[in-house]
Amino acid sequence: MKTNEIRAGTLGGTLCSLWASITLGDLLQTVIMAALGTLVSYAMSQWLQKRAKK
Repeated sequence: MKTNEIRAGTLGGTLCSLWASITLGDLLQTVIMAALGTLVSYAMSQWLQKRAKK
């Protein structure tokens, strides 16, 4: 067996085990948290820009 085949099999097994452990709730929570983080970051950058102009 070649090294590349072993690596591909190991990577495939790891991805399959991760895929089985991710639930829809986890995915939804991640999307919501990413959106919230984006909004907070944007709001803070706008606030800091306005504050710096004064």
